[in-house]
Order: sequence, then structure tokens, then C-alpha cells
Amino acid sequence: MIDSVCSLCVSSLVISVEGLPRPTIIIPEQHILIEGDDEDNPYVAKVIRLFGDGEFGEQMKAVVQWFVRVSEVPLSKLKLLGREPHPQEIFHYQGRICDDEVNVESILRPVQVTVACVHPKVLGHKMCTNITTDVKSIKFKNIDSWMSGHHLLTMLLLFQQIMPGTPRTPHQATPSIPCRSLPTRQPANILEEARARLHVSSVPESLPCREQEFQDIYSFVESKIIDGTGGCMYISGVPGTGKTATVHEVMRCLQHAADVDEIPTFHFIEINGMKMTDPHQAYVQILQNLTGQKATPDHAAALLDKRFNNPAPRKQTTVLLVDELDLLWTRKQNVMYNLFDWPTQRHARLVVLTIANTMDLPERIMINRVASRLGLTRMSFQPYSFKQLQQIIMSRLNKVKAFEEDALQLVSRKVAALSGDARRCLDICRRATEICEHSTTNPSATGLVGMSHVMEALNEMFSSAYITAIKCASMQEQLFLRAVIAEFRRLGLEEATFQQVFVQHQALCRLEGLQPISVSEGLAVCQRLGACRLLLLEPSRLGVLQRVRLNVSQDDVLYALKAD
Repeated sequence: MIDSVCSLCVSSLVISVEGLPRPTIIIPEQHILIEGDDEDNPYVAKVIRLFGDGEFGEQMKAVVQWFVRVSEVPLSKLKLLGREPHPQEIFHYQGRICDDEVNVESILRPVQVTVACVHPKVLGHKMCTNITTDVKSIKFKNIDSWMSGHHLLTMLLLFQQIMPGTPRTPHQATPSIPCRSLPTRQPANILEEARARLHVSSVPESLPCREQEFQDIYSFVESKIIDGTGGCMYISGVPGTGKTATVHEVMRCLQHAADVDEIPTFHFIEINGMKMTDPHQAYVQILQNLTGQKATPDHAAALLDKRFNNPAPRKQTTVLLVDELDLLWTRKQNVMYNLFDWPTQRHARLVVLTIANTMDLPERIMINRVASRLGLTRMSFQPYSFKQLQQIIMSRLNKVKAFEEDALQLVSRKVAALSGDARRCLDICRRATEICEHSTTNPSATGLVGMSHVMEALNEMFSSAYITAIKCASMQEQLFLRAVIAEFRRLGLEEATFQQVFVQHQALCRLEGLQPISVSEGLAVCQRLGACRLLLLEPSRLGVLQRVRLNVSQDDVLYALKAD
């Protein structure tokens, strides 16, 4: 690489080269190496002329003649040679696509060219010139030498066919993300620091309010790893209650214990049903994480079955975390069956931790042979209370005084009364800090997030167009939304048919003392909710068998119906 440009003139350029004690002179007609994408294979070129660019000629550039390496020539063009080219052989390149002007900063060093003697009979087959440097020797295909008529015509046609297929961009051909030149900006004030700490992706120093659940999961997995046995645990709870975060914290602690030789080493694999287009992709992901091998779902399932059913020397325990288990449901339930059956095998040494939002999911959607494999080791995460939500926020802030105490208590009580979702609570707090920071009409006297900022954030979170539409819906439409949520919770899934929801709707009508509507009226209600985009309906003519999904969160629906 060039360290600096010492002096320049029209006819020559003096540069400093790494590893050489004295400056080096670059002149026209000299062959040089130019910085490329691969450090081991720099570009080769010949200097045509040197000139200064810019208003005062301060930017030195060089016009060059490019050469291409064998690896850059398409295979179909290399066959035209009629022989096997040398790995370091290069060819003239005269395409118009490539820019022939380069900055002198990209010049690595000059190279010495010496012409080799070639017998006239092999002139058309192998005409080489050695380019020698202090590092390597490169063979150079030279067609500038005089040839007999037949050989000259053959070589010129050869290069005309090679040139269009070998475009060249000499510098930074592949787009890349630039390296960070400056460190990340530090928070400018207390509110910015609080906002960063309250982000959902921020990993807290400790995980409060889940100490008992942490200890139970830790003891279960630790005992299986030490004993070299397998087992399953089913973890359930509504969204935002810390299920996945607690398991991740358990795995971090177990990995640290394995690093200091307190327990045997183990493999940890995590799959998420939400990230798969098909439940059978679970086999592919597990196999790839275990062995790095890629295979089709059927082949991966066969390989995993062989791995977990046969003994092997020094086999490590594998801990598998399956998040969003309900999305791995299939008609035959073979994916769930295999995941729960493998840990029961004698030589499997497999521990499976499954997470879902429904406590009685095994009884609702699993057939007996699958539920029996799951076993009785279960854990339920209860929704956070307002005191626990307040403690979670305080532990994340970690002595950063950004909220008034009444403001924290207000947001904690509001979220706890609705769902107990810690993620929703953190989002509201972050939005409240933004409102406080940009507030000009109602600034806080203390500069902290106050009650008014929290109320404004709550109104924003729960005052979307969807919530307004739910509040303005008719009684039957609101009852239908309640029926959708009730059926989802009964099934443990986020999807149901109209027929299933209609049964719930009729039960709710009788409960509310209303006259149940007919099927055609129910379909009309469903269609109106679909037209408002509150529901997503299957585009088909199945009628009562069409599938229904919510297009808003269940929390938003419950909030709108409760407020109404």
C-alpha cells in the first residue's frame, strides 16, 4: 500500500511502498500492480500516462491498460485457446465497460517485465512473458509481439471474443457496508439514556420477578445435562410475561457453568415456529445447527432420528428451545410427536423446552400419543402485576431518574389491568420519554416524565383507527370480535373457521340476553368486519368453513371493548 505521495510531475510519480526502504518511481509504459478486491490477486496494468485532476491538479491519476487473469475469463472463452492455460497467465483487456483511469493511491508497486523466448512453431499456442516481483511470478500473454499472418489473425479473434465477457471494475466492485469511522453517539441527556435502557432489545443486567421460574427451569435442565438423560418441559403464558427471556437467561448461566467446567458441555439450539414457512422446516434447522449439514426435511428427519436413537461415543447433551410451539401443528402432528419422542430414547441425550401462549395447548390440539410424550413437566408464567411491572421498569432504569413515581405507577396499573404485557409497558414508557423531550406546550417543571406525558402516550397507543372502529361497531360486531378471541383462546391458535366462531357468538348472545342471529346474518357481520380490515378472511367461497384471523392485537380489541 502507498504510505504517501512525495512528489509528482507530468512524466513521473514518486511513491513510498510498504516494505521498501526507499521511494519508488512510476513512469509511463511501466507495468504495475493495482489494489483489488483480493489482496493475494491484485490487478495487473500498464501505465499509459500520468496527469493531475481537479482545479489545481492536486488529484493525481493514471491512465492504464488492463489485463485479465485466467480466473476472470469465462470457461466458454478459455476453450478457444485450444490448450490448458497456466494458472497465472493473464490476457490483454480492451473492453469499454471498464474505466481506464485510476487514482494513484490504489497503485501497490511496479513490476519488472521480461520477454521469454518462444519457438515460432508454438507461437500460436503458448506465447508468454514473465512478470517478476519480489513476491510472485506472473505469466503474461503478449500479443503485441510480431507474429506470422495466420497466428496473428487467430490470436486477435480470440481476444475480441474474450473481451465482452470479462468486464472489469478496478476498485470496490462489490457494494459493502462502510466501516464505522466514529463511535456510537452517547445519550445526550437523561431521557435519551432512559429510552435506550427501556428498549425491548436491551438485555438487562438481571431478570426481576421471575426468580422462582428461573430456578425451576435451571434445575430441570442442569439435572438432565449432568445425568446425561433427556426430557421435555412445556412452558406457557400470555405474551410479554418473560418466558423466552427467562429461558435465554437460564441458557446463559448454564453456558457459563459449562465454560468453567462445573457441568458437562452441551449444544444449545433455538427454533421459532414464527420464522418457518412450513413446520417440517424444523428438522432442517435442527440438523443444520447440530452438524452444519443441509438437507431436505424428509432426509433431515431421517438423519436426526438416526442420531437420537443410536449410541455414540462422547455424545454431548443437546438442549432444544422450541418457541411458538403451536405454529408447528400439522394434521398428522408428526413434527410435534418426533420432537417429544426423541428425548424419551435411551441414547438421545436431548432436552426439549417448548414455549406457547396457551396453558392447556396439549389437551386442546394434541392427540393422545403426542400429549403422552410431552409428559407432566409444565410451567405457567402468570401475567405481571402492576408492582412487578413497576419493578421491571425500575431495574432497567438502574438509578436513572427519568420518571416521576406517580407516572410509573400509572403506566404499570394501566398495562397490568389490560394484559400484564411487559413489552407493551416498555413501549409506552419509551414513547412517554419522547413526548416529554419534545414537549413545548406542557413541559414538566422537574424535567422528568410526568402524568400528562404518560397519559398522552397511553392515548396514542390505544387510540388508533382500529380501536375507534371497534368502539363505533354495532353490538353484534363487537360480540363477534369477542367470539373470535374466545375461540382463539379455546383452540390455542391464532386462526379459526367461521363455523367455530359462530358457535361462540351464539353462546355470547344467550349470555348477554340477546336473540341469536342466523348464519347468513353472522356471515354478513363477518364480512363487514373484514371490509374494515379488523378481520382477515380467507378469499374463498367456502362460506361457514372460511378461515378467520384477527388483523389487530387481542389487547387492542379488549381495550376498546372494555373502554366502551
